[in-house]
Amino acid sequence: MKLNSPAFSNHGSIPLKYTCDGSNISPPLRISGVPEDAGSLALMVEDPDATSGDFSHWLAYDIPVSIESVPEDSTPGIVGRNDFNKSGYGGPCPISGSHRYNFRLFALDTRLGLPAGKTKAEVLAAMQGHIIDRTELTGLYQRTG
Repeated sequence: MKLNSPAFSNHGSIPLKYTCDGSNISPPLRISGVPEDAGSLALMVEDPDATSGDFSHWLAYDIPVSIESVPEDSTPGIVGRNDFNKSGYGGPCPISGSHRYNFRLFALDTRLGLPAGKTKAEVLAAMQGHIIDRTELTGLYQRTG
């Protein structure tokens, strides 16, 4: 399974447009190679360099396995609650230094059936024992002002 973006390369810089310093909208994503036996996908975007550790910026689950792209400024599937305590995407906004933003995509053998607004911990708990494949795309961002 593969996850990439036409907006930035793996370990490349995330454009300003997709950060708190720009339009703060989600970047476009492309998905390929989803296992045939997958029942749904889950997407998590986290900043492992945050002072609180693994700060959640975006969470979506029960994404249809037929999806091949996620247009910018959209959310596939059911929307979870990020660590900004909001639903949807919250762009990179590091206090200082360059941070990594890990876009993690999981193929699951089932739909989770969770209502909207669940936290990363709740979704990860529901995913236990159901992950059949995973992939990751990492973007970098550092504020300039």
